[in-house]
Amino acid sequence: MPTFIVLLGPPGVGKGTQAKILSKKTGLAHISSGDLFRENLKNQTELGKLAQTYMTKGELVPDDVTVAMVKDRLTRPECKMGAILDGFPRTPAQAQALETMLQDFNGQVDSVPFIAAGEDVLLERLTSRWTCRAEGHVFNAKTNPPQVTGKCDFDGSELYQRDDDKEETVKNRIKVYFNQTSPLISYYQNHGKLVEINGAQSIDRVTQDLMAALNK
Repeated sequence: MPTFIVLLGPPGVGKGTQAKILSKKTGLAHISSGDLFRENLKNQTELGKLAQTYMTKGELVPDDVTVAMVKDRLTRPECKMGAILDGFPRTPAQAQALETMLQDFNGQVDSVPFIAAGEDVLLERLTSRWTCRAEGHVFNAKTNPPQVTGKCDFDGSELYQRDDDKEETVKNRIKVYFNQTSPLISYYQNHGKLVEINGAQSIDRVTQDLMAALNK
C-alpha cells in the first residue's frame, strides 16, 4: 500500500528542505504545490491554461483545478510508493478532497507532521534568506551562507533578498499562514494524524524527529 504524508509548517521553518531530505530517505516522491503550478503553467497543460484564466483575473484557482493537478502528478511512476505533499492541502475542504482522491490510489493520508517554531525563529531565518538571480538557489546568512558573500555557490550569479523576505512582509506572511492553516491543523488533530515537530532545532535534529514520527 502506498504511503502519503502531508507536511505542514509556517514559512521559514524549513519545510521544503525537510521534504527533500525525507524524499531521499524514504523513496517517496516530493510534490510541492508551488512547483506543480509552475510546471503546469510553463508547459501550458490543459490544467495550466485553466489555472491561468483565474490567475490573470486575480482570482484564486478553484480547489478542483488544484486537486486535478495533484491527481495527475500522482499517476506518474515515481509516485507508485506514495508521496510527501508540501503546500497542499491548505484548507479542510482540500483535505477532504485529498482523502477522496487517494482512495483511487488505494491509499490515505498516513501522517501529518507539523513543523512548528516561534515567530522570532521564523523571522530570523526568513530575513536572513538570500536567493540567486539565475536559478533561484536559496542561501541563509546564518544557517547556510554562500562560500563567497553575495554570490551563488552553484552558478556564480548575484544573490538578492526577495521582497517577501523583508521583515514587514515576513510578519504578514506568518500571520496569514496561521490564520489560513489553523483550521487544517485542527482538522488533522481531530483525525489523530497530526504530529508536532520542534522546528527550532538544527536541520539534522528535525530530520531525526520526522523519521521517528513516520516510523511509528
